[in-house]
Amino acid sequence: MSDEPTSQVITGITPSAPRRMFGTGVLYGLGLLLLYIAATNPPSFVYAVFLVVCGAACLYGGYRMWEVTGRVIELTEEELRLSDGTLICRTEDIQKIDRSLFAFKPSNGFLVTTKVSYPFKWAPGLWWRFGKRIGIGGVTPGAQGKIMADTLAALVAQRNGLFKELDL
Repeated sequence: MSDEPTSQVITGITPSAPRRMFGTGVLYGLGLLLLYIAATNPPSFVYAVFLVVCGAACLYGGYRMWEVTGRVIELTEEELRLSDGTLICRTEDIQKIDRSLFAFKPSNGFLVTTKVSYPFKWAPGLWWRFGKRIGIGGVTPGAQGKIMADTLAALVAQRNGLFKELDL
């Protein structure tokens, strides 16, 4: 038996296939529509450049969303990460979890506030990180997000001494 608790996944969030397809389809559709408008009847050169830039950004965003949402967000005792090993944050750095109605969080997700600031990173449709705030969710199922948020809150409470023992 291995005594490595870091590699054992406690829970995960797998992006929903229909939401993933809808989200990327909307971004691709918007990008193509903007490029079509720029090509067929632009109001002026400045607006044509603006439409081309926005259309290309939407196409790139759709590509990134499709690429990133093929991964799973995993929670271990040590870290919150993607299935490819990308670190989102360490659990020891988590200060609080917020699933409230008015929190600035992704759809079907939750907001994590950390003690330390992490570099900016954005995975469209899955998670974002800006300073001490991390938003988890997007094209993910709400039930899996709730389970992960509750599990993270329990890990933080255990670390802070609010629970004597927690068996996961």
